[in-house]
Order: sequence, then structure tokens, then C-alpha cells
Amino acid sequence: MSTTAAAVPGIAPPLGELVEDYLRVLANERGASVHTLRAYRRELRGFAAFLAERYGSEQDPAQGVDRIEHTQIRAYLARLYDHGLSKASAARALAAIRSWFKWLARAGYVEQNAASLVATPRLPKHLPRVPSIEQMNRTVDSVDAGAASWPARDRAILEVLYGCGIRNAELTGLNLNDLHWANDAILVRGKGQKQRYVPLGDAAAQALRAYMTEREARLAAGHRAQTPALFLNLQLRGMERAGGEARLTTRSVGRIVKRIAILRGLSADVHPHTLRHAFGTHLLEEGADLRAIQELLGHERLSTTQRYTQLTTAQLTQVYDRTHPRAR
Repeated sequence: MSTTAAAVPGIAPPLGELVEDYLRVLANERGASVHTLRAYRRELRGFAAFLAERYGSEQDPAQGVDRIEHTQIRAYLARLYDHGLSKASAARALAAIRSWFKWLARAGYVEQNAASLVATPRLPKHLPRVPSIEQMNRTVDSVDAGAASWPARDRAILEVLYGCGIRNAELTGLNLNDLHWANDAILVRGKGQKQRYVPLGDAAAQALRAYMTEREARLAAGHRAQTPALFLNLQLRGMERAGGEARLTTRSVGRIVKRIAILRGLSADVHPHTLRHAFGTHLLEEGADLRAIQELLGHERLSTTQRYTQLTTAQLTQVYDRTHPRAR
């Protein structure tokens, strides 16, 4: 059952109310992540504030969302550009507004999606730089006390990110009971609370077992209770609170990956998602089927996975340009 009231003919709630209603739908019915909710809240509240500021004297936006026109949405995007936001940021704002209007139409508040008449800003195609297989092997194999504050944990983090291709938020959300040793797999909760099983390779399994031995010893030494979280922060912060889990944060994982990458000679722009890109790219280079990679990565659309085809093609072009006698 929907958490919002049905539209009443001739009566439209204020824009702010409709924004909050939609955010509750995202959270309660669609299982949107905290990051998605934060982004949509920022974009939609910003759009509503813009309408109230610019058009409040001409037409009160609180009197009817059905009065919003595509020209006003374009004006909002222009405002974002004026404030120095990139095309990518404007595209994210437009995506949030489009999604909101789709819900408004289904709920009967508007007859058509005004945002569908606004073209998405054309974005430059930036293919992510991915470390080679040799670079990744060298980096993961060399995690030690000189590059990590908790080597066993940080080695396991890199092994799981690269060996399983999961997202940063999926990694930090792992619990102990998500490890299915008998099936050599881990249960991953992806976007929209969708679940999938991902194979656990030998290297990742070995690293996890080594880390879990130290994890239990650290908890025991600190006289701390058990916690369901798989990856813990170094100081076990949060355990002193009732229900505290000492769960490692996505920000901490980002710092860990960047520090190890830089110390091992990789690019300074390496982050956890780089390892996910490397996972998909290297599988494709070694002959894996694109649909299989889609399932492993948890992509809803095959078109998202096809980015790895573009990436591999770009790499092949570089090799051709560098080596073929007729290319120079």
C-alpha cells in the first residue's frame, strides 16, 4: 500500500509536501539507498525553492504542481550552470526531477511529465582508467604494515572489491552471515535492496579467513561484544553504544584503497569503484560473457555493462596505434 494519499481532483498539495511524499516512497517502497535519498532530497528541494523564488509572484507553485512547465525546468538547469555546476551535476538534477514527475503522473497530480520534454545535457564520454591485471595483482599482493593500518583487514577489502566486483556500499554493508562458505559465495545487497550471490574466489576467501581470525582476537582483547558487521573500524568505535556495530564506513574504505594504490604506484584517482571497473574489464578481456558480467556486477541494464566493451575497445585502439606499422 502506498504511503501517500491519492490525489484529490482540484486540490494539489504544496510542492514541498509532494517532494517529501515522494522521498518517503523512495525510502519505504523502493528501498532506495541512503546516498540516493540524500541526492534526490537535495535536487528536489532545490528545484522547489527555485520555483518559489522565481515564479512565486506570477503563479504560486504551492497552488498546483500541474502548472510547472518544461521551460521552468530548463530555467532551473540554467541556474545550476550559472552557479558553476557541471553538465553531469545538471543531468543528475534532471534525472531526479524526471523521476519525481513520473511518480506525480502515476499518483494523478499531473497529466504529463514536463521533465520528459527537457533534453539531458550531452555529457563527454570519460572512460575510467583501469589498472592492468598485473598492476592489480601486484597491488593486492603487496598490502603490508607499510601501506595499511590493519594489513589483514585491508588486504581482505581489496581482495573482495577486486575479486567480487562489488560496490563500496555493498562491501561495508556485508555481515558475517552473508559469507556462505559452503557455496563459495557471498550474499550482496545492491541498489534498491536487490540481492545477488557473487562467487568468492580462493584468494578472497583466504584473505577473509586471515582477517576474521584477527577480527575475533581484536574483539576479545577489547572485551567487546560480538557485532554482525564483517568489516570493522580500527579502533572499534561505536561499540560502546547500545547496538553499536563498529562497522567500517564507505569513506574509510575510500581512504584505505587510495593510500594503498598511491604507495604502490597507481594513479592518485584510484578509488573503490576503480576496482569494480577493473573486475568487469579484466573479466571481459579474459573472455567472459557480457551477460554473465552483468549478473555479477548487479547491473539492471545491459547497456551499463557495455561500457566495459567500450573501455576494452579503447585499450585495443591504443595498442594498435602504438604497435601497428601502418597506424603511424
